[in-house]
Amino acid sequence: MIDWGWLAGHLDAIAYRTGQHVYLAALGVVLGFAISFVLALAAARYRALYPPISALAGILYTIPSLALFAALISITGFSVVTAEVPLVMYTLVILVRNIVAGLDGVPADVLEAANGMGYTRRGRLWRVELPLAVPLIVAGLRLATVSTIGLVTITGTISDAFGGLGYFILDGYHRGNFLTEMYAGALPSILLALGADFLFVRAQRRITPWARARSQEAAT
Repeated sequence: MIDWGWLAGHLDAIAYRTGQHVYLAALGVVLGFAISFVLALAAARYRALYPPISALAGILYTIPSLALFAALISITGFSVVTAEVPLVMYTLVILVRNIVAGLDGVPADVLEAANGMGYTRRGRLWRVELPLAVPLIVAGLRLATVSTIGLVTITGTISDAFGGLGYFILDGYHRGNFLTEMYAGALPSILLALGADFLFVRAQRRITPWARARSQEAAT
């Protein structure tokens, strides 16, 4: 049974925790993308760097989140940094591989044409390679964002101060499986993930109209 009275009395808290959840997830994805972008560009330019970068990102991804949170508390304390470090780490393996794959997917004849037009290496990267790599980059961002939104719920195990919607799930469990409170944390988290995925799909269509036109031509 849903306790509608509890929900009505906690709308402000739910709104606050939802905003906090979005902030933690967005910060993790933004920082993860910035780091991944630099690493991916280095790996794409110097191919010998890609295996160790990819392997390191894969190893970091396999570390259990709860164990990592516990280990970081002794270093960074009960702070947002403790929550963000794992969130950022878990985005690297997704984003680095997708960015590199996107850059590798640029046709060789397109690169030759860009060289023939007099593009410098940097100009070719920003004007030709990255725009064509956008579909795979956005696909990586979609996956990283959705997974990060899910992971933020675990930060509630560190501290009530920055638990996001996971606070309600954990608190509801501690109160004897109080389902209303647990749903108040779980359902908005699911809606945030679905909403973020929808926004990325819309953004990708707007950024890459040529890809949509190409798919329509293939369908006909």
